[in-house]
Amino acid sequence: MKKKVILITGALTGIGRATAIAFVQEGARIVISGRHEEEGQKLVSELGRLGAEAEFVRSDVRHEDDVRSLVDKTVARFGRLDVAVNNAGTEGKPGLVTEQSAESYAATFDTNVLGTLLSMKHELRVMLAQGSGSIINVSSTFGQSGGAGASVYVASKHAVEGLTKSAALEAAGSGVRVNAIAPGPIDTGLLTRFAGSDLRKAGLIAGVPLKRLGKPEEIAESIVFLSSDKASFITGATIAVDGGKTAL
Repeated sequence: MKKKVILITGALTGIGRATAIAFVQEGARIVISGRHEEEGQKLVSELGRLGAEAEFVRSDVRHEDDVRSLVDKTVARFGRLDVAVNNAGTEGKPGLVTEQSAESYAATFDTNVLGTLLSMKHELRVMLAQGSGSIINVSSTFGQSGGAGASVYVASKHAVEGLTKSAALEAAGSGVRVNAIAPGPIDTGLLTRFAGSDLRKAGLIAGVPLKRLGKPEEIAESIVFLSSDKASFITGATIAVDGGKTAL
């Protein structure tokens, strides 16, 4: 990964933050993105102390002009785009199907699905012209199964995995790979919000054969591998990193 150019959306917390640090430790140059300027600049400073060439670009993946500008600024800064990690996402409004609304659907799908679609559209614009690149979309084990009380979130992650497969097939002859990582329950703020209570969080842990939450760093290492040349024959795949959850 030395000197490769990495772009990460949703990079300021949790899996995105851990992934930024993991790539920097591999010698990559990096652009991080999110919606909060102050937190973004703090992370850039932290990455700089690790010896990274890093830049923060504020963007909201729900808006195409923001995404287009993010990709263009990455290329303007570093001259190319080798790896894109589409991590921006939301848990939406947990609850039963009967409790959902057009508004809660849009709030979840606009970030998780439209954001992924727009990100890939503009990342591929650059990578296809280069004839190389790797895109990793961050899904969830809920994207491979169902989940009572998480209907809209589950549906959004199924959509992310469908987009991943379609984009991978479209890009397969071009030297560009597109894959997804599906984390199980990971110890992040998103999981805490999604669970809503310690009791429900304990229930999520009980459903993991390894009997613990995953760490953001464990997902980050999997992303680094999947985007590397060591995974050069993998495309159109969703890789579960879930403590055995999907093996049940």
